[in-house]
Amino acid sequence: MNIENKTVLITGANRGIGRALVDEALIRGAKRVYAGTRGGALQATDSRVTPVTLDVTNASQIQKAAEEVETLDVLINNAGVAIYDDLSNADAIEQHLAVNFLGMFKVTRAFLPLLRQSKGAIVNNLSLVALAPLPVIPGYSISKAAASNMTQSLRALLAGQGVTVHGVFLGPVDTDMNRGFNIPKASPESAAQGIFDGLERGEEDIFPDPASQSIAEAWRAGAAKELERQFAAFAPQSVAV
Repeated sequence: MNIENKTVLITGANRGIGRALVDEALIRGAKRVYAGTRGGALQATDSRVTPVTLDVTNASQIQKAAEEVETLDVLINNAGVAIYDDLSNADAIEQHLAVNFLGMFKVTRAFLPLLRQSKGAIVNNLSLVALAPLPVIPGYSISKAAASNMTQSLRALLAGQGVTVHGVFLGPVDTDMNRGFNIPKASPESAAQGIFDGLERGEEDIFPDPASQSIAEAWRAGAAKELERQFAAFAPQSVAV
């Protein structure tokens, strides 16, 4: 998937990795970038950027955005929330699932018709905590694990329709979400570059930063990935996601 002259939609595009993805798509020659933000218009300095009001938990905004976008080659599900918790507050878990899992699922479903037409790509920004939970953010970890499993399911279900599905296993990135962690972090710009590099190489699982790259080889050769390959054979021929 070469980004040049392609149309890209990025959710959570107002800051952090989302904003860096917008800038990187422009650098790589995207024809148009739809920048989805939950509140307030994105300050766009490039005519190729079209701001879109898109709260991934708001069904009417999702539907309106799907009607506004005429063509789409790449959907990047980047919007997310992370709240420190200890699994004592059910509301925190539900909020994580609503944004990081169900929001991603609902946006994907809304734009699938366009992606089927273009034989496009879905890129889901996940996290290393999808593979093993970080105890200070267990609700976030749970939601990313669910989103990872959904990514694998979509990959198998859409394989025969020409739509590729990519999971991005991000390590620590220097964003507001990780401000409380005193650990080495990748810059949003380098993470965005790594995500697009992985997409252009056709990688199913993208490890875009130094921390995630340290486990990439083991993951791709591991039992969980092998099970995914084996189970994909059970995908039905007729799919109505």
